[in-house]
Amino acid sequence: MKKNTLYYAGLAAFITLAGCDNQNQSPADPGLVLEGRTMGTFWRVSLAGVAPERKDALQKAVQQQLDEDDRELSTWKPDSALSKFNQYRGSDPQPISDNMADIVTLALRIGKKTDGAMDITVGPLVNLWGFGPDKQPVKTPTQAQIDAARALTGLQHLQVIQKAEGAWLQKDLPGLYVDLSTVGEGFATDHLARLMEKEGINSYLVSVGGAVLTRGMNAQGRPWKVAIQKPTDKENAVQAVVDLQGHGISTSGSYLNYYELDGKRISHVIDPVSGRPIQHKLVSATVIATTALEADGWDTGLMVLGEEKAKALALREKLAVYLIVKQGDGFVTWMSPQFKAFIRQ
Repeated sequence: MKKNTLYYAGLAAFITLAGCDNQNQSPADPGLVLEGRTMGTFWRVSLAGVAPERKDALQKAVQQQLDEDDRELSTWKPDSALSKFNQYRGSDPQPISDNMADIVTLALRIGKKTDGAMDITVGPLVNLWGFGPDKQPVKTPTQAQIDAARALTGLQHLQVIQKAEGAWLQKDLPGLYVDLSTVGEGFATDHLARLMEKEGINSYLVSVGGAVLTRGMNAQGRPWKVAIQKPTDKENAVQAVVDLQGHGISTSGSYLNYYELDGKRISHVIDPVSGRPIQHKLVSATVIATTALEADGWDTGLMVLGEEKAKALALREKLAVYLIVKQGDGFVTWMSPQFKAFIRQ
């Protein structure tokens, strides 16, 4: 049998939105750039007007913040807060942080508006298809295996309880497995933005994986620009450039994280309804929203829905959305009216 091959297109596999903050930079004033790894991906912070002497301290603060987020949200670490909830087999409400309560609440809201296309309980299916902590399958999962995994999913089995004294997460299905990887990058990006503000920095571009958020101007006094990558793992080329104007942006694509099994390309984007990786021609969905977390939540749901349903939802909810669709040997793009305001040449 042909060996399974997992493809990551280098850095672009994790950063589908490449910051154009270096465009036209003067060598005499490059700004301050910090970089590292977290959550199985890359993070980057670009700063303007910050003294170089602060680099080491800021690098340490950023990494520490992201490590804390990872310890809370990771499904790969058995001792993370989320993993402990997933391991719990009872139905009593479990105490959670305000951060996790906010993430799950937003995910449940977007999940409802996407008719379950964005489902943070899809973990058993993600694991079944080899994109979670479990190993890749050596054979295509059977329908019986898919049905068994689907029986352990469903947003209706999960609820957030918030009171003055704290927040709790409750499940009524013992085997329910919550996977926040679809929104983790957005949350971490927003968290980095708050860290920058706390440090007294108000001109920055922060990114974790494919989620980006900006504030202020770059080192040349120009707006930060972000490039949306063309939907290919063969090159690192720009499809469009946007000025975020202080917003967050996130892209979900079916062309970057995949492997081959039984002669077929298996995408990491799983449809909770069918229980299978998506097969439609929508290859990339980019969303701009007030926060990176919200953008990160919407882009996954839109990718699962496919072109026509994604367009209808974007128009109904007045979302700033940019879609790239496979057509023949090339691609066609579509953007909502709200997205057009961010496009830059």
